[in-house]
Amino acid sequence: MSVAVEEERFRGQPALRLTSGPLSAIFLPNLGMTGVSLRYGRSEFLALPGGLPALRRGATLGLPLLAPWANRLASRRYQAAGISVDLRGLHVGTDAHGLPIHGLLVGRPGWQITRRAARGDTARVAAAIEVDAPAFPFPHRIELTIRARPPRLRVNTTVRPMGHRPVPIAFGWHPYLQLDSAPRREWTLRLPARQHLALDERGLPTGGRSPEPSEEAPVGQRVLDDLCALGRDRRLGLEAPSRQRVELRADANYAFAQVWVPPRRPFAALEPMSAPTNALVDGRAPLVAAGELFTARFDLIVSARR
Repeated sequence: MSVAVEEERFRGQPALRLTSGPLSAIFLPNLGMTGVSLRYGRSEFLALPGGLPALRRGATLGLPLLAPWANRLASRRYQAAGISVDLRGLHVGTDAHGLPIHGLLVGRPGWQITRRAARGDTARVAAAIEVDAPAFPFPHRIELTIRARPPRLRVNTTVRPMGHRPVPIAFGWHPYLQLDSAPRREWTLRLPARQHLALDERGLPTGGRSPEPSEEAPVGQRVLDDLCALGRDRRLGLEAPSRQRVELRADANYAFAQVWVPPRRPFAALEPMSAPTNALVDGRAPLVAAGELFTARFDLIVSARR
């Protein structure tokens, strides 16, 4: 089995490809360390709506890290770890309602590759970036370890405080997933038993919640943009009639997930989150103290069409 970590170009952009047998993944260190391909054999599991020009403008696609916060904030002011932060006048990404969204790192340069290795049946890359900005004045280092070993891509994300100040934890990932063997309406969506967290018209939690059982049902014409608190089962997945499938498995530090199935788009997103939407504003973001670490892991497990 061929196992390698190689430098190459992806649509003209410097890239790293991890290969282990039929599994390969490509990441872009100069554009947010974004994953832009996840292939198993001839099947591609990541969608890139808008392509790299959209990523350079700060749009999400592929497999992007959303940090220091995932999803949106209700206000341009927040208070965390005893520090008041004012985002007014600062350049941050915003949604259709003008709310700050998806943190500071989408499509941004600054990532350093700290390790690469191909041993046995595993290709591995480690990368890091330091974050200390007026929009998030909590100095810390984000360290990624990405491993490819068929049929699994594993992503570990570690937050390491770099000063005396505790760091709020609110990051997440936003996989744009596709099954290229069938149109989206024919896919099956699998969700575990969970707590559904009610959202208002701006996509912000209202405080309401209700239990929902596990489900395995066709996507069909469904449109979803749902936030949920996960239980012990943290497996979410998509499957095509050909048995091509992708499953996201999150560890205990991804206690929340957003499920986004937009109308008339050939992808769906199963998004692991370390805190619920708006956690920096409503005070629900956990803190990691100086001298400690916070690590969260998820896997994308894929199988090709038959």
